[in-house]
Amino acid sequence: MNTVKPLNIVVASDNHYIILLAALIKSIEENIRKGQIIQVYIIEDNVSESSQKKLQRSINSTITNLVWKGMNEVIPKGMNLPLDRSSYPLNIYMRLFIPYFIPESIEKVLYLDVDMIVQKDITELFEIDLGDAVVGAVLDPRIITFDNSWGGVLNYKELGIDGTTRYFNTGLLLMNTKKWRDQQVTEKIIDCIDRNKKYANYPDQYGLNVVLANQWFELNPLWNHFCTFEHPDPYLIHFVQRKPIYQSYDNSPEFKNIFYKYLNQTQWKNFKPIGESTRYFKKLKNIIQKYFK
Repeated sequence: MNTVKPLNIVVASDNHYIILLAALIKSIEENIRKGQIIQVYIIEDNVSESSQKKLQRSINSTITNLVWKGMNEVIPKGMNLPLDRSSYPLNIYMRLFIPYFIPESIEKVLYLDVDMIVQKDITELFEIDLGDAVVGAVLDPRIITFDNSWGGVLNYKELGIDGTTRYFNTGLLLMNTKKWRDQQVTEKIIDCIDRNKKYANYPDQYGLNVVLANQWFELNPLWNHFCTFEHPDPYLIHFVQRKPIYQSYDNSPEFKNIFYKYLNQTQWKNFKPIGESTRYFKKLKNIIQKYFK
């Protein structure tokens, strides 16, 4: 019987992106130290039963345990999703509720976007001491500071925040769940997005950066390396913009090859990239879903 404590990882996915999750988990398994296990909580947004079974067949069950949670299960009573104006799916907000459905005995959790590939032992992240910070994250290399004219916090002056405040990407969050609950971070973020909707171009990032301004632990940038920048050996590749499952992917071919190396070890092996019409239909579906909410 394995007595090693599992590393607790949380992701959120719909049926369209479950293929990305399969490659992500496989990359974690392939690079984790011997004997370490992971527990992956999947907040699912209408993931079909067949896709769930397909993912289960793709993992190494001696390393990985999957725990499925429906979106409605993880949102605490009395809390409502902020409704922004973006085309991002509602499941981007699920990271905000992690500290409320994870057992209270678990104080450190790693949230990952599914459009990522890990190339280093993920255990090393869990060994980082966050000190007094609520989260550990990586500086967003495209935005960097709040006063960025296209992607930052455009109303930083009205909020009384210095424009040079550093801006982090929320695709990877190493969370202290107890401090998060104690400081009521979720409630503050939802309220922040609702009150500043027209400025929330990257809604979840906007809220997290405003509420946790200067209160986060800055991780090594290689733990969240964007595929739009070249690097010989990042710890984690983040496929921002076009995903490698699309024919229109136009970033590093080497990173794309790495993605398919892991994907081809799953039940989605020999997958053929799909066209733009499917990608646009998904964005339209996200907007319609928010309208009816």
